[in-house]
Amino acid sequence: MPKHRLSPTLLALALGAAFPMQAAVAQTAPAPEARKDVNQLEAVIVTGSRRAENLKEVPLSISAIKSEELDTYNASGQDVRALSGKVPSLNIESDYGRTFPRFYVRGLGNTDFDMNASQPVGLVYDDVVQESIALKGFPVFDMEQVELLRGPQGTLFGRNSPAGVMKFDSAKPGKRLEGYANFSYGRWNAANLEAAINVPLNDDWQMRVAGIAQHQDNRVHNPMPTGTKDLEGYNDKALRLQAAYKNGGFSALFKVQARDYAGTATTFRANIMKRGTNDLVDGYSDGYYPTDGYNSQTLKSSEVSARLRWDFDGMSLYSITAHDQAKFYSRGDVDGGFGSRFGGIPDGPSYPGQPSLIPFDAQTADGIPYLRQTTQEFRLQSNTNAPLQWIGGLYYFNEKLQVDSFNFDTFTPGEPQNGYAVQHQQATSWAAFGNLNYAVTPDFKIRGGLRYTDDKKDFDAQRTSHPFLPAIAPVTAHPKSTNWSWDLGGNYTLDKATSLFARVATGYRAPSIQGRILFFDASAVPAGTSPISIASSEKVLSVEAGFKADLLNNTARITGTVFKYRVKDLQLTAGSGSINQNRLVNAARAEGQGFELDAQAIIARDWRTTLGLSYNDTKIKDPNLYMAPCGNANFQFLQPNTGCNVLNPAGPSGTVSINGNPLPRAPKWVANWTLKYSTEIGNGELTVLTDWAYKDKYNMFPYAAVEYTAKAALEGGLRVGYGWANGKYEVAAFSRNITNHRQIIAAIDFNNLTGIVNEPRTYGAQFKASF
Repeated sequence: MPKHRLSPTLLALALGAAFPMQAAVAQTAPAPEARKDVNQLEAVIVTGSRRAENLKEVPLSISAIKSEELDTYNASGQDVRALSGKVPSLNIESDYGRTFPRFYVRGLGNTDFDMNASQPVGLVYDDVVQESIALKGFPVFDMEQVELLRGPQGTLFGRNSPAGVMKFDSAKPGKRLEGYANFSYGRWNAANLEAAINVPLNDDWQMRVAGIAQHQDNRVHNPMPTGTKDLEGYNDKALRLQAAYKNGGFSALFKVQARDYAGTATTFRANIMKRGTNDLVDGYSDGYYPTDGYNSQTLKSSEVSARLRWDFDGMSLYSITAHDQAKFYSRGDVDGGFGSRFGGIPDGPSYPGQPSLIPFDAQTADGIPYLRQTTQEFRLQSNTNAPLQWIGGLYYFNEKLQVDSFNFDTFTPGEPQNGYAVQHQQATSWAAFGNLNYAVTPDFKIRGGLRYTDDKKDFDAQRTSHPFLPAIAPVTAHPKSTNWSWDLGGNYTLDKATSLFARVATGYRAPSIQGRILFFDASAVPAGTSPISIASSEKVLSVEAGFKADLLNNTARITGTVFKYRVKDLQLTAGSGSINQNRLVNAARAEGQGFELDAQAIIARDWRTTLGLSYNDTKIKDPNLYMAPCGNANFQFLQPNTGCNVLNPAGPSGTVSINGNPLPRAPKWVANWTLKYSTEIGNGELTVLTDWAYKDKYNMFPYAAVEYTAKAALEGGLRVGYGWANGKYEVAAFSRNITNHRQIIAAIDFNNLTGIVNEPRTYGAQFKASF
């Protein structure tokens, strides 16, 4: 009998992902269709060069994640962090939970938790750059494809992308009435619903509406008489409406999307690190979280965009206009426990063999009451089959942002606010860029690009109240910079199945500002030090080379890349010892080198497998750079044998040298493996899929400490499904983190041995229906 699947056609994938203006004419919904030849792998079409191209023809290291691979993650209630480790050299984490994801590619990322933090990994969602942390965590649903473009992307994308770009492309409206609904229910009453409907309105107009709603009950309980009683539940909803128009040589795609999230922030757990190790303490329990603080988190964001295309003889003109806005608030008990030694209030929690220590309480909140981002891109590019292809464009970015920081008096009834600081920023940037792609011969193609960027920020910050520090009058900063970025690459086709590529490229990150001055204490820093810290622009030079090959009559595919990069003026976030106050610094240089392997294979008619492997050897090189290590080591007088054990050599004034350390949160080895089995049973198809991801150990901070070295981790998932009626219906059971592997993945280092733990095992059942 013929087999069917719920996935876009290859033509729809190519046209819809690469040319959103023409997506109205493509079939793009996950609706039933005839299965491709199961004996061969489908071609991979990517759009990282702003054109639809076969992966083998692109002189760039790219990994693509298809919509089918995202299905299980949404069904189990996971957010964008589920993609971490699923392709080589990719790590994603967050100290805020389901919001504020931080991306790392080939070891390059940013550990800063400030609301104004910048990242070296660009995030582009439906052709629109998402710059603010409040926008980066938008749910991933009803997608055509996700692409990771490794290495500097300073020419075609440009905006703060020296490490690479995460590119998300949602499914576009098509000319067929179709839709689907995907519902799952699991542990902790987790209910997840994803649905979409595609409606052709007439010959010229099509509309697509898609949404996702994810809910989970609280699973952590606080036994203390004060503070939030139940935590780690959430309600996360998002909706996307798209309308596509095409008539003659003009096409348009209009989009409105919004997100509404309410839940609790990450639970910071005091004293859970066994001192002298990176183990969890004896007696640790997921559901037990004694705290005297309150915890809440809300996020609302929205975007309206218009992507227009005019086709002329030999060229096409694109206009991409977008306006984003967001509001965010997150409150938590940063000390992770209860009580205060300095306040004379009994503290805790204690664990067997490790008495508690809470030197002082720290209950804070950060918020973005106002964010507005407006972007405009004009792009003119060739649309012929001539040997010379070209792209030229202009880009404009404008952001207006306010960041609030609050402190709360934990030991006064009602826990009132007793500290406040505010930041304002207006950032503007414009760029001009161009790209040429020339076929020297049918088998040898070269391409190069150039981009000029002009960045400017106007920033002010002030502190109006604090429990014991004086107010800080408004202070300002006005950093600006310009930059030329370029890249040059070549692709050589050895034969129909194999190609070789090489690329040299530069990338750039604009100056960053850290104005988190709520806890700035002038007496604790050198005289004349400004409460505002500024990191100069960061520049990257990268070289990579590799191969892409289809093997064994297109039943296997492998891509391999070797790379080396050098970062000048690397932007790093430095802690301030026992003060909850980060500052930005520039390391003179950092270097990275390694390799990536990405492979897929049909190992038998019913069996498919994928394997990804990457090695990233990174190193900070600055013999004159010192940082304050964990502040909790300063409280030995309160209780002996507390605090962390620093591994770096001591520097002046209680600092340590970080020269020679690897980049923070940069595991050397990342690996992923999947195995899928499908077979006909009765009038349907049984599918069993298991996936595994491995991440090597890493330093949580720029300095090294025994306790703040995350262990290597291996986590797996399993999904068993049965589909019938030509793929219209499917039921499945699933589990994530099936071994229930538990470990500390991040920390708060200024007060006590406070840690953040990975997500526990989840499981549930799923039902999908489509028409």
